[in-house]
Amino acid sequence: MVHVPQLITDLALILGAAGVTTLVFRRFKQPLVLGYLLAGLLVGPNFPLLPTIAETESIRVWAELGVIFLLFGLGLEFSFKKLAKVGGAAAVTGGVEIGAMLLLGYGVGSALGWSTMDSLFLGGIIAISSTTIILRAFDEGGLKSQQFVGLVFGILIVEDLVAILLLVLLSTLAVSQQFAGTTLLLSMLKLGFFLVVWFLAGIYLIPSFLRRYRQVISNETLLVLSLGLCLLMVVLVTRAGFSAALGAFVMGSILAETVFVEKIEHLLAPIKDLFGAVFFVSVGMLIDPRLLLVYAGPVALLSLVVIVGKSVNVTLGALLSGQPLKQSLQTGLSMAQIGEFSFIIATLGLTLKVTSEFLYPIAVAVSAVTTFTTPYLMRLAGPLYRVLERRLPPHWLVFLNNYSRNTQTLAGVSDWQAVLRPFIQSILIHSAVIVGLILLATRLLLPWMQSHRVAAPWGEIITAAVALFLMSPFLWALSLRRLRTPAYGRLWKDRKFNRGPLVALEGSRIALGIFLIGFLLDRLFSPVMALAGAVALLLLVLPLLTGRLQKTYARIERRFLYNLHAREWDKKAVARSLVPWDTHLTEFAVSPHSPDIGKTLTELAYRERYGVNVARIERGNATLIAPRGTDRIFPYDRLTVIGTDAQLARFRPRVEPPEPAPASPPEVALRQLLVDDKFPFVGQSIRSSRIREKTHGMVVGIERNGQRMVNPDPGTVFEKGDLVWLSGDKQLLRHVGQGDGLDLPVEGRVSP
Repeated sequence: MVHVPQLITDLALILGAAGVTTLVFRRFKQPLVLGYLLAGLLVGPNFPLLPTIAETESIRVWAELGVIFLLFGLGLEFSFKKLAKVGGAAAVTGGVEIGAMLLLGYGVGSALGWSTMDSLFLGGIIAISSTTIILRAFDEGGLKSQQFVGLVFGILIVEDLVAILLLVLLSTLAVSQQFAGTTLLLSMLKLGFFLVVWFLAGIYLIPSFLRRYRQVISNETLLVLSLGLCLLMVVLVTRAGFSAALGAFVMGSILAETVFVEKIEHLLAPIKDLFGAVFFVSVGMLIDPRLLLVYAGPVALLSLVVIVGKSVNVTLGALLSGQPLKQSLQTGLSMAQIGEFSFIIATLGLTLKVTSEFLYPIAVAVSAVTTFTTPYLMRLAGPLYRVLERRLPPHWLVFLNNYSRNTQTLAGVSDWQAVLRPFIQSILIHSAVIVGLILLATRLLLPWMQSHRVAAPWGEIITAAVALFLMSPFLWALSLRRLRTPAYGRLWKDRKFNRGPLVALEGSRIALGIFLIGFLLDRLFSPVMALAGAVALLLLVLPLLTGRLQKTYARIERRFLYNLHAREWDKKAVARSLVPWDTHLTEFAVSPHSPDIGKTLTELAYRERYGVNVARIERGNATLIAPRGTDRIFPYDRLTVIGTDAQLARFRPRVEPPEPAPASPPEVALRQLLVDDKFPFVGQSIRSSRIREKTHGMVVGIERNGQRMVNPDPGTVFEKGDLVWLSGDKQLLRHVGQGDGLDLPVEGRVSP
């Protein structure tokens, strides 16, 4: 008898249960995540009425892969440039919400008598909203074209980044089991250093590699390469002491800056869905219904805390950032739930064995409750705004309107801000690159040379030479590159107050360069030699090589900036100067079921019918800016459209109509018929009988007097005694065989 490995049996059980439950949840239009959780409960050890998973450890490995691919997909949607573009509104709102929910979660946990670690993890669990649930609710409610949605997406980006930081910080706290400020600070600095180094190196190397071999990269190659890069980054990050989820997220964010990101997302989708399903099922396996009954009170309390706390804090944060009252309410009520990141944080606590067993099922139960309430809260935003508009004192409304208008007015930048911003940016970026090169030289190159028996001091000398050669362009940019700007010149003219600080800034750059060179040489030679060599190299050697170093650095900088902005330069920015204050840009994906496919923009007359303007059409790798009236709409085009919320809501069904339910196609059959008195088309030609239209088929052959005609001419006349082979709709052919083919029910039939 052939033996089936237990893992295959377990996967069959998991995917079978997940398939059945998700069909039910899809039928009732509920989030699939809840279906996966229910499937996990049914096949888990806490529900003995059905077959149970046997090899839980193997399933946990698959679940870990699920977390990796989920975070990789999240990174592909993230992009560090998006974080820079979300603006102050999303940053302020997200900061207020996350900070308040962390404190609220810790306070509620402490009030319930839970341990300090349980309370800390509870704060992290309820601080992060669910991107999946929000997107699903937006799709089902037809809200994606609303103006407040942009702010919600910005806050979600901020939350994603904070969630990654929380995973690192909570892991550090769980391992150290103490709250030493120095330890946390060092962990934050270490994390920041590695993020900068990985991001800079990844943007410089990976897009260039992909672009160079673009012509030979097939879909299969791109998928394998992307997953390989993801897992490679996971290995590097875990060896550096961070979580695997962080590595997957970082690699996703690096690939998000390439021109291949849309194709990678498309290719990754089924893999992410498969492993994500295994992860969420494994989450459900850990739910103990008995614990839920025991802790029903805390579940109800925390659900209320999440709904009220997030709604209030997000709304207040949005108001504080200068958003109008209506958009602030819509944003707040949209984010009152927890989801996938909460499961990951709760799983982390269980894996590290620092949280109580009851915290996990409580988090899942709260997620389920808040998931069900999210669509209703979104619909409540409009009526609640109208109530507040009537009930609030008039001077409050005037104050909020004036505050919103004044806050959204661009503020001027002082000369010192204009000088310090590039100065600090240069210090951070170049220092991180130089320290990264030093670590590579001393921890990889030097041990490799020693293992190959390169005698001292030659190993140290070669290591120092290689490291200094690679560092020299960045040392020049850090310490000797001129950062002169018009603002710098205006400050320099003020001798009394500004020249001293400016000289101090220039001196600090030189001192930092000397320190970094000395840091390298001190690890290889004596301190005295390190100090002398650092001063000589920076003040004597590098100035002599300024011309060559400047060209080398400029080449490196151009390549990095091109890789970073390639997508934007391929898709020219749409001019926004003519956009009225109450309109905004929204992207639509043209459905293959849209009635507008194949028509020109002139024929469609979107501006006249809906009041919107199509500013851009993206089609594959091509982009049409300000398309002409003769340009046509095709399936899967991405349209950038300008309009108000109401106009865009009316426009959406034209290009994104709901997908029709699949119709069962008619069954095709091949029948042999004898032409006799009952045959309805005797004496008629194939063309005049219209047999093709009436049977949705064709005459494929006629046998007459022992001779066979294959694919006969349309002018062939049916004669008595002919054997006719017909291919077409089985039901309609049956009518022909019964002799009533002259009145066939042709109307309404759809050919296969």
